[in-house]
Amino acid sequence: MICGVALTARAQGYKNPIIPGFYPDPSVCRVGDDYYLVNSSFEYFPGVPIWHSKDLVNWEQIGNVLNRASQLPLSGCKPSNGIYASTIRYHNGLFYMVTTLVSGTKEYGNFFVTAKNPAGPWSEPVFVNQSGIDPSLFWENGKMYFISNRGLKSNDARAIYESEIDSITGKRLTEPKMIWKGSGGSYVEGPHMYKRNGYYYLLTAEGGTSYGHMVTIARSKNIWGPFESDPTNPILSNRYAYSIISGTGHADMVEAADGSWWMVHLAFRPIIDQIHTTGRETCLEPVEWNKEGWPVVNKTGTADIIVDTKTLPLHPYPAAQVTDNFDTDQLDFSYIHLRNPDSANYSLKKRPGFLSLIGSDFTLNDLQSPTFIGKRQRHFSFDAVTSVDFDPQSDNEEAGLTLEMTNDHHYDFYIKKLGNQRVLVVYYKLELINGIKAEVPLLPGPVKLKITGTKTVYSFSYAQGDAPYKEIAQLNTRYLGTEVTGGYNGVIIGMYATGNGKVSARPAYFDYFTYQPIQ
Repeated sequence: MICGVALTARAQGYKNPIIPGFYPDPSVCRVGDDYYLVNSSFEYFPGVPIWHSKDLVNWEQIGNVLNRASQLPLSGCKPSNGIYASTIRYHNGLFYMVTTLVSGTKEYGNFFVTAKNPAGPWSEPVFVNQSGIDPSLFWENGKMYFISNRGLKSNDARAIYESEIDSITGKRLTEPKMIWKGSGGSYVEGPHMYKRNGYYYLLTAEGGTSYGHMVTIARSKNIWGPFESDPTNPILSNRYAYSIISGTGHADMVEAADGSWWMVHLAFRPIIDQIHTTGRETCLEPVEWNKEGWPVVNKTGTADIIVDTKTLPLHPYPAAQVTDNFDTDQLDFSYIHLRNPDSANYSLKKRPGFLSLIGSDFTLNDLQSPTFIGKRQRHFSFDAVTSVDFDPQSDNEEAGLTLEMTNDHHYDFYIKKLGNQRVLVVYYKLELINGIKAEVPLLPGPVKLKITGTKTVYSFSYAQGDAPYKEIAQLNTRYLGTEVTGGYNGVIIGMYATGNGKVSARPAYFDYFTYQPIQ
């Protein structure tokens, strides 16, 4: 499955984002001619998608780092809490992924996991007693250093702190030391350290992860500082670029096998009135080093949709599978759940060729794990289609599709029972504003549901038997946008079932799930 951009015809250049959709806070490392990348995942399970590439442009998801509840307990996790920015590194034959688990009380639990194979399995967490978010690791002379944006307490001055830790136990061997306060922007975070030509370079994010986001850098001859700020900071920012690419920040750099340098970073693409729905996405920029020894990003310090530069030899992956027919015993790595799912509510075996969902007592409004499985919206324009065979026994049971941003912001397209009649409902939930947009009676038998997205609206259509699709409602995309809902996520298109306070007596059978970008 390809999750990037296949560019076999171009001699150079590529298109951003290289990984579209809700894949923020990228971190990258190289092992030989292979590149590996991870992203944040917040309240979704499994956590921390991991990718492989040969060229830094085309990426294939090879798994999820945190795929066991023992690694990632998410019960009661609020939207945009959970797993914050992750870093991936390789040292002495072992991959390390270090990250922060943010609880509902905003307490930070920093830990790392390890694996010999980046596709997994990954170890159980090793916790580190240093506060802050966005941790990173660095090795020097057999010593392992832990870097984050707090010391020991969550109310420490926001800056970059460093300590030496034990690589096996995670125990701190030194007290955290503040090494840089940043270049003057707010919310200094996302630290990564590199060594080049005798200097230790400290890359950070500043400005907050919105339109003021930016990437800054400092350097020192000593790993403990003092660090001097690049006089041209920020080295990447689209704050005043008037570009489709906005909110550029939270970056990581890698030296390619041919000696070239590259930067991955997050950004987002507004759809209407400076509102975005697809979350913060992964982009790529070329990096050069000037005569003073500072990195220059994409020549101008800004990011573009089309990047006209020489690339590594391209290795595209096969075209993406548009339709999942549920005819295997494993789901694709791109599927995610809200928090830790109850596996008893999901089955690919109960009815071969179908995904069976049993509604639990939890709903999409709850901060637990409703019966829900979905994929990220990755394009402005798309069709999401499924066929549902569902005959609810009682009025509390429902099943269908949802466009989910948070537990307080989602559009639902579902089958339910109303008296003796099955009906199809389009429902909107926008905090205290909620209601039914459309409701139509159904004939017996399976129902095909289709959600069509554009930049401005989501359209809801259905069909039964050989009849053509009929549109029954439209809802604005903007009200699921991050600038409206708050938080850090993007829209997830999901299949779900719920008993609305009771366990459903009857399962819903989904025959297929299609996600088709519209050019």
